Amino acid sequence: MKTVIITGANGNLGSAVTKTFLEKGYHVVATVMAEAMITDLPPHQNLEVQVVNLADEAVAASFVQAVVTKYQTVDAALMLVGGFAMGNIAATAITDIQQQIALNFETAYHITRPLFQHMMETGNGRLVFIGARPAIEASQGKNLIAYGLSKSLLFKLAEYLNEEAKGKNVTATVVAPSTLDTPLNRKSMPDVDPSVWVKPSDLAEILEFVVSEKSAALRESVLKVYNNA
Repeated sequence: MKTVIITGANGNLGSAVTKTFLEKGYHVVATVMAEAMITDLPPHQNLEVQVVNLADEAVAASFVQAVVTKYQTVDAALMLVGGFAMGNIAATAITDIQQQIALNFETAYHITRPLFQHMMETGNGRLVFIGARPAIEASQGKNLIAYGLSKSLLFKLAEYLNEEAKGKNVTATVVAPSTLDTPLNRKSMPDVDPSVWVKPSDLAEILEFVVSEKSAALRESVLKVYNNA
């Protein structure tokens, strides 16, 4: 049974991803931000939920080491923690950018750094980041400066990791969805047809494919999951 770490496991995407991975027979070590959030995820014999402050590098590293010690091998990690902010260049202060980097990049980096070293030692592993369309397309990102810049760092990090991991069965993949079909997005954009958006359950299936043996031939992958948005 493969062991995977899923951060932000109780969010709209995280809940769908956790459910999919459990249904497909993975052992899931899920992280949430607070004790009260543990019950957001239904109990399952192959689910372990931990409260981890991913903003703290030392705490995140200690968490990874504990998981490695307990399970010997971590096969994959899906970094799903993140947040969103509006604002064009005129409205975006450097503190706004720093806040988005802390939320969207540092929370992923703090897990990735120790876990990548573990995967390089074992010669096997999958790291999956959630990118964003505004980080790829300027037309989408011009009014999302802080958000787009923070997400763009994940693409570059994946490039560096894949370069270092050449020759090993270790990969970093960035999956960039368009708008997710969530209750919040439906409420905030009532005039948009949600059928053109990406369903969290569909994205979860794609993420499982990336982690599975079916994706063994993929390297240096950036997957754009836009549906018709």
